[in-house]
Amino acid sequence: MRKSTKIKVTLRKKAIAGGKKLSLYLDYYPPIYDSAANEFSRREFLKLYLIARPSNAFDKMANEENLNTAKMIQIRRQTELLKDDIYTEFEKGLLRLKEIGEISFLDYFQTQGKKRIGINYDIWDYAIGYFKDFIQTDSLTFSELTPSLIEGFRDYMLQAKSRRNPDKKLSVNSAHSYFNKLKAALKQAYKEGFLQQDLNAAVEYIKEEDVQRNFLYLEEAQLLFDTDCPKPIVKEAALFSILTGLRYSDIEKLEWSEIEYSQYDGPFIRFKQQKTAGQETLPISEHAFEILGERKKAGTKVFDGLKKWDIDRFVPIWVAAAGITKHITFHCFRHTYATLQLNSGTDIFTVSKLLGHKNVRTTQVYAKVIDKTKRESTHRIKLR
Repeated sequence: MRKSTKIKVTLRKKAIAGGKKLSLYLDYYPPIYDSAANEFSRREFLKLYLIARPSNAFDKMANEENLNTAKMIQIRRQTELLKDDIYTEFEKGLLRLKEIGEISFLDYFQTQGKKRIGINYDIWDYAIGYFKDFIQTDSLTFSELTPSLIEGFRDYMLQAKSRRNPDKKLSVNSAHSYFNKLKAALKQAYKEGFLQQDLNAAVEYIKEEDVQRNFLYLEEAQLLFDTDCPKPIVKEAALFSILTGLRYSDIEKLEWSEIEYSQYDGPFIRFKQQKTAGQETLPISEHAFEILGERKKAGTKVFDGLKKWDIDRFVPIWVAAAGITKHITFHCFRHTYATLQLNSGTDIFTVSKLLGHKNVRTTQVYAKVIDKTKRESTHRIKLR
């Protein structure tokens, strides 16, 4: 029989209501499985409270009664826990303990995906869908996860058909993105103690392919600035992206309350990235600030009325009217910002911060597009 894992139950207090009250809760170590939340948790709040600074005999008596009740629950919980790893039903069905290996990894994977927001949520959802297609079951447990299974999924993704367009094979970079979501879930599961082996580290990732990232040269961006767009708000949003590097998702939801102006430092934005949920403080140029026009009420969207279908419809018309023959999407304006910053001499670490990247390696793809040092070196040899 496998050696049992003893779970310690500790009664703790947490200050609430501005420090006037203390909430009593149980701290489980190691964590136990919460079937209601479908995740492991260390805390069980008892809905019992203490007055932080009791001023009379009544308050002191109430504190003593609640504390005694909490201690009795603590003792009951501790005695209910079995001395082995098997998880059992708790009072009122609040907590359910199971063998870690019997817990559904698929449920865990889906729970991780639900934590994401925006387009990142969609990518996780697709990744889970591909994984379900591969395993052909809804009951995969942690104990059934092996390096060969994960490697099999990697190979499957390199041959899979696109769920969005079944007539086409999934691109390598899309396979790379979806497979990385599984690796991220495995990494988190190992960190939380669900896995005894780090399967994420045991299996190689899908290597990303270099792709053509269209962007505008400075003179082309100037052409767009000088050309009218059938939908003025589309032009304003596009130029703002060129000047700030913001994604469409962040521009569309941007509110006036997130636009600030310092007398000494100039304009900047405080916002949460839609894709990564990271909180950002982004300085912007005076030119970008001017494009926003007159300030509106705090809760009003800066680009009120901006719609994705207007972007898809009018950007190609506007680009063609400017005499630009490249295939330009709205995301190309973010590429333009990055490449123009690098080409003007801004170091890659600063550009990475401006783009809100968590890792400078993400930014290095732009450095491959325009390498100013290489470009300058081509003019050093002249035959005249």
